Amino acid sequence: MNTIHDILKQHELRITPIREMVLVVIRDSKSALSSQDIELKLNDIDRITLYRTLKTFESKGIIHKAVDGTNVQKFAMCDAGCNEHIHHDQHAHFNCDHCGSTFCLDSLEIPAIKHDTGFQVRSMDVIMKGICADCAD
Repeated sequence: MNTIHDILKQHELRITPIREMVLVVIRDSKSALSSQDIELKLNDIDRITLYRTLKTFESKGIIHKAVDGTNVQKFAMCDAGCNEHIHHDQHAHFNCDHCGSTFCLDSLEIPAIKHDTGFQVRSMDVIMKGICADCAD
């Protein structure tokens, strides 16, 4: 597994304490996190700095938005092969009705769908809802 420094260097980003802290929180989480979740874990982080850090990480292919059907943007780590030009994170997301956690289902790739609509599809989201394993116990 790449270290935080390796990830930042690979994506040509300066290593700063804020970037390190935010990336550790996202990497170590079992589920996708909202900016508010990250803010709570890091206590005194400036909200604007956090927002800019998340935008930078997303644009560089370090994190992706975990679309879960709620109005809350959540973020999770990207696949190691993602970069600012290509994201390989076309997978389903699961949102727990009980605890509200969102999980990336990396093993469930979104299938290609043939269509004659004339539209140019750039991305698709598959959202599964139900009860997560922790809440089912």
